[in-house]
Amino acid sequence: MRAVMFEQYGEPAEVKETPDPTPAPHGVVVRVEATGLCRSDWHGWQGHDPDITLPHVPGHELAGVVEAVGDRVTAWHPGDRVTVPFVCACGTCASCAAGDQQVCERQTQPGFTHWGSFAQFVALDHADVNLVAVPDGMSFGTAASLGCRFATAFRAVVQQGRVAAGEWVAVHGCGGVGLSAVMIAAASGARVIAVDVSAQALGLARKFGAAECVDGTRTPDTAAAIRELTGGGAHLSLDALGAPATCAASVNGLRRRGRHIQVGLLPSPTGTTPVPMARAIALELELLGSHGMAAHTYPPMLELVRTGALRPDLLVTSTITLDATPATLAAMGTAPGAGVTVIAPWA
Repeated sequence: MRAVMFEQYGEPAEVKETPDPTPAPHGVVVRVEATGLCRSDWHGWQGHDPDITLPHVPGHELAGVVEAVGDRVTAWHPGDRVTVPFVCACGTCASCAAGDQQVCERQTQPGFTHWGSFAQFVALDHADVNLVAVPDGMSFGTAASLGCRFATAFRAVVQQGRVAAGEWVAVHGCGGVGLSAVMIAAASGARVIAVDVSAQALGLARKFGAAECVDGTRTPDTAAAIRELTGGGAHLSLDALGAPATCAASVNGLRRRGRHIQVGLLPSPTGTTPVPMARAIALELELLGSHGMAAHTYPPMLELVRTGALRPDLLVTSTITLDATPATLAAMGTAPGAGVTVIAPWA
């Protein structure tokens, strides 16, 4: 099969011919019809993820058609249209038994723990636990955009963040996750403030429901701007980018007893990120992480997509080929882009 591969961290990736995967007894092989290009893939290429071994094929948000199944798989068959969370759970650990597959103790992640979906085929583990049927009428590009960014944002805003109608919600960073969060929070009846340094990203945020936008290039203290706009601070704030500055701004922009959700990854040379804990203590803030979404919790999100209350298809702003992927991946370090980029490998 053809796949995007890198052999050294930070060195140019290339499209190469590689062996086709085979399914584990509990797994499947999916023929990839669309896969998202995510900033997490860039982090992996840079060597920020300890699970990756070289050489490596990235890619973790995907949709396609089941090509082959292991002999212990009971719920899926060749020809089924599927997507999958980026966390593939084992289904048997204590966390899985509690329904918390997104923090499975023995999780695998395509594109990180093993070769991913920037390829013609991808192997996925524990298919009966992890696969999600793609509804008829939903494009593979839309389905691929759900697997990491949209589902992650949905859990962060709705399940972890407990968003309520009428609340102020601040979203720091309006890439794929951030714009998804803007759309989901606005659809939930919240008043959303979008924060970014890109005029294009802020324009999309307004399109998807942001009531206010804060341009970080013109506003040195974004947290102060949020407190002023909201009359005291946001009820719920998300760092959807993953940087020390946006993490701190998210916490500092909250009102008393507000809720901060850390969604963006925070790699750091020292392994830690300073967080304004004095404010968290004084204002009794909640500081929570959010890590993907379990497959069994997809139905409410899919129903909102079906009814048109949520439009993840509108977040797809660019579609590229597999051959264009190495250069686009490299460019994410300096120009992350706005919206979601989908790779249609065989277009």
